[in-house]
Amino acid sequence: MRKNYVIIVAGGSGSRMNSDLPKQFLLLAGKPVLMHTIERFTRATSNPKIIVVLNESLLNYWKILGKEHHFEIPHAVVKGGNSRFQSVKNGLEKIFQLEADNLEQVGIAIHDGARPLISPNLIDDCFDALYEHQATVVAVQSTNSVRIGSVSESESIDRDSVWMIQTPQTFSAQVLKEAFLQSELASFTDDASVVEKLGYPIHIIPGDHKNIKITFEDDLKIAQLYLQ
Repeated sequence: MRKNYVIIVAGGSGSRMNSDLPKQFLLLAGKPVLMHTIERFTRATSNPKIIVVLNESLLNYWKILGKEHHFEIPHAVVKGGNSRFQSVKNGLEKIFQLEADNLEQVGIAIHDGARPLISPNLIDDCFDALYEHQATVVAVQSTNSVRIGSVSESESIDRDSVWMIQTPQTFSAQVLKEAFLQSELASFTDDASVVEKLGYPIHIIPGDHKNIKITFEDDLKIAQLYLQ
């Protein structure tokens, strides 16, 4: 039977939130955003083991928050790196150590800590898709008209062919092990782009427009409304 893991990447800063506190620690419905995110994965029947990647300077603060909010969901914590690529790589190395003799039976999701509204059913869909595909992303089609180019010259494109990428992005462990042996490139904007560089096709799983990423202050207000 396959064993599932999720790496929840939570190393962002609060620079775009007008806050000194990183967005994953801001309160949403009375508790930190990151705690909501972790809880969503515990509700999934795919039952992934949880690894949280945090900036080293915030490890102790996370422990304090856990005590304050009586947060007891089992999860491992790994130190983050200087980039998302390095942070994910650190999380993967933890899994590779734990499952060194069983990688062919391991599925791994990678999820943004600041996406606290992910549906447990969608999480399950992502892991189920690994039985047919080695690399998947959650995405929603654009609801807006789309133009590509610069401010001085652009052209319209068919919005039905435009997908807005979300997380989780889910992969077989063996594919990720190969992909993250590569040197980091500026073109690696997400985990799928790392895998795609090796030539693996990326399968799209239709996502959920409610699966927003907390980036700006208004996002927190929207998330609060969705939780009511």
